[in-house]
Amino acid sequence: MKPIIFLLFFVLSFQSLSVYSQCKGNVVKYTTTSRKAQKCFEKAESLINIKAYKEAEQELLDALAIDDKFIEAYLVLGDIYSMNREFDKSEDVYRKAISISPSFFPESFYLLANNQFNMGKYEEAEKNYRIYLNRNDIYDDNKIKAERALRNCEFAVEAVKHPVDFTPVNVGPAINTELNELYPYLAVDGSSLMFTRNLKDKRTYDGFNEDFYISFKDADGKWLESENMGAPLNSLAYEGAGCLSPDGQTMILAIAPDYLGDYGTGRTGFGGCDLFISKKSGDTWLPPKNLGPNINTPNFESQPSLAPDGRTLYFIRGYRKGYDIVGQDIYSSQYIGNGQWSKAVRLSDKINTPGNEESVFAHPDGQSLYFASDGHPGMGGLDLFVSKKDTNGEWGEPVNLGYPINSVRDEFSIYVSADGKNAYYSSDRAGGFGGLDIYSFGLTEKVRPIPVTYMKGKVLNKDTKQPVSAEFELVDLNSGKTVVRSSSNKVNGEYLVCLPSDKDYALNISKEGYMLFSENFSVKKMTDLKPIVKDVLLMPVKVGEIAVLKNIFFDTDKFELKKESLIELNKLIELLKTNALIKIEISGHTDNRADEKHNLLLSQNRAKAVYDYLIANGIAKERLTFVGYGEKKPIDSNDTEEGRANNRRTEFKIISID
Repeated sequence: MKPIIFLLFFVLSFQSLSVYSQCKGNVVKYTTTSRKAQKCFEKAESLINIKAYKEAEQELLDALAIDDKFIEAYLVLGDIYSMNREFDKSEDVYRKAISISPSFFPESFYLLANNQFNMGKYEEAEKNYRIYLNRNDIYDDNKIKAERALRNCEFAVEAVKHPVDFTPVNVGPAINTELNELYPYLAVDGSSLMFTRNLKDKRTYDGFNEDFYISFKDADGKWLESENMGAPLNSLAYEGAGCLSPDGQTMILAIAPDYLGDYGTGRTGFGGCDLFISKKSGDTWLPPKNLGPNINTPNFESQPSLAPDGRTLYFIRGYRKGYDIVGQDIYSSQYIGNGQWSKAVRLSDKINTPGNEESVFAHPDGQSLYFASDGHPGMGGLDLFVSKKDTNGEWGEPVNLGYPINSVRDEFSIYVSADGKNAYYSSDRAGGFGGLDIYSFGLTEKVRPIPVTYMKGKVLNKDTKQPVSAEFELVDLNSGKTVVRSSSNKVNGEYLVCLPSDKDYALNISKEGYMLFSENFSVKKMTDLKPIVKDVLLMPVKVGEIAVLKNIFFDTDKFELKKESLIELNKLIELLKTNALIKIEISGHTDNRADEKHNLLLSQNRAKAVYDYLIANGIAKERLTFVGYGEKKPIDSNDTEEGRANNRRTEFKIISID
């Protein structure tokens, strides 16, 4: 966890403390004439140079006991207190220095304001930043920092006046310990919580380690004792932040193989920390593989998040400066196939700032990006923000999640539940189990994402009931854009597809050698976003099998294909091209609301519309026939609207395989 931004002027570099004094030639002029006080001050300087801060503090106190007007002693003592986060003490001694002589060291107002800001005394800090910025004898670097801090003060003063609801709840001892728990990642269905735990480990070079843990919910919704996720995900090398794809079948994780050695894991990298990928086979995670040079560099890549399409990766890239990682920004990359990702690009300056951005999280709604930043106006340190996509698909202006969610401390590693009602984050707030703990809290409407439900189950062979690894494609019917591409688990056939609540979708499931399976969902019309639990039975390609094309659409009493139908028709074309020997019958069906003759003609025309489209797109007419059955072959009751909708359908049947 990064410390609060101190914005200190002097102690951070520990150069000659005499900068607070006035020099003439080689003679240092102090604001005290007491040689005894001067000796105490100079001894403190020597002690600071060897990092003996406690002893230096006492020497400065001794100097002030001799002469309580000794400005330099107050200033250096204030720096030591600031460095130790004793902001109340630091504020007091800076005030005393200013009261003796406001013009002796103009940077005193800047240092005082920093301490007040770090204590959440925003109005007082704002006043002193303004005093400082109104002077013309200040340092340029500090002027830039003070201007940014003043914007934070202005924001914070208003935020405190308009607090948001915030009741953080510790997720409990099954997950949190006296160690640091951070980077929570909740499964879309809420059944498990993955996180990172900082461990003490004598087997490593520095005595520390980071591993992934997971906790599952029992039938009563209670978190069970967390478990180390074990090899091959965890090792004696550092494993940091990780993320899961919405379907839970892919994990992107940060590993620092070269930081303190790979301990025989063979996880070579391009820099200090790289991103790796692991796939799930049944209940087992496969060994992580490096994502390659389009994502990883000699710099520092970490804190990944996969978008709901499973093909867009967001992550943090920073630069090592000494022991620190600086200049952190959010980058993104697209999956381009065959295990390859596109060259990562930095998100726009609307998101990234000259400060640091961290812990990015792409919500399953595909429209909301949550992240931490110390560069946007906020309460101090890292604040949590959300950006929403605009009508052009670009990320909009970030919105601060508000006070007291954000405070003078660092807030980071946020995860927002699929329904958008709750968020999870790490905090070392009082009352926890020790170190950083994971908490949950409710989100206000303003910063919530679009609610997301999901469809889950298993893909099985209809005849054998054995699991099938099939390809999934979820398409926005309005735009025609693919929202999700994923596949069912190779071993157990499990799948999960997220369904954001503001759209209508076509779902296509395909596997070579099997009939096409399709569904459509009007999630925007759902008043209760209950999950859809459904096993999919894929029918092997064989003579006599019939498949309903559920995403073929016509206007009422019309037979012109609607544009939304093209997605499914193109899938059927793929099936016919892959299985070049099959011949099919296309059939149209109606409900019984019109007269029988009218229904028969309408169904024939609809079947012919599909027939014509297939021929126009390269399928030989010798492989196709079409027929209209009207209302003669219902598959549901015509007494309900739902039943009539099921009866209005287009099917195809395999009539031969030559």
